[in-house]
Amino acid sequence: MPLVNMKVMLQKAKEGQYAVGQFNINNLEWTKAILTAAEEMQAPVILGVSEGAAKYMGGYKTVVNMVKGLMEDMKITVPVAIHLDHGSSFEAIKKATEAGFTSIMYDGSHHPIEENIAVTKQVVEYAHARGLSVEAEVGTVGGNEDGVIGDIQYADLEECVRLVKETNVDCLAPALGSVHGPYVGEPKLGFKEMEEIKNATNVPLVLNGGTGIPDEQIRRAIACGTCKINVNTENQM
Repeated sequence: MPLVNMKVMLQKAKEGQYAVGQFNINNLEWTKAILTAAEEMQAPVILGVSEGAAKYMGGYKTVVNMVKGLMEDMKITVPVAIHLDHGSSFEAIKKATEAGFTSIMYDGSHHPIEENIAVTKQVVEYAHARGLSVEAEVGTVGGNEDGVIGDIQYADLEECVRLVKETNVDCLAPALGSVHGPYVGEPKLGFKEMEEIKNATNVPLVLNGGTGIPDEQIRRAIACGTCKINVNTENQM
């Protein structure tokens, strides 16, 4: 099966009230293990690739060729997307797109909302014209992972609505208490805010920092509109 973008994948998840896993990769062994599990479960999967991981593996094109080769040799039949995780610039997004990535995230959450919206809109126009899906982020996910550092700052409902309406983004990652890396103590997600954002934006929501969140909270997040759950740290444990 050829690579796909996330749009149809996440719309089906939204309609079916389940979530698709994004598992970040940084070598062949991880990628093979993730594809094997997805095929065994007959579940769609998103392979997340940070800018740092792409550089470590030899570049965006190397990543795409590796994934395509594994999918062909392993006879993978489930939908697979290659997603640029936390893209920091339009330049990085162009490089990933030209290499054959099928989905990208522009993370402008550390910028003022006006700048986040402006750049996200530019990214969406560029990516949609080339058949890619786009994810954006509002608020700040806490913790430290692969150079992504921040203190928790909850996403603002009005800013989420503005960004979705003005950019036509395919899915939204609102920061609502999750962190990158291991949790210290019990995770405390903002489910009330999550449901409000789901109802106000009507797009699939994304939960960053899925490692260490109890199953009960994962299920509740899905009930509150989360259609994509990102996992990286747990792969390294």
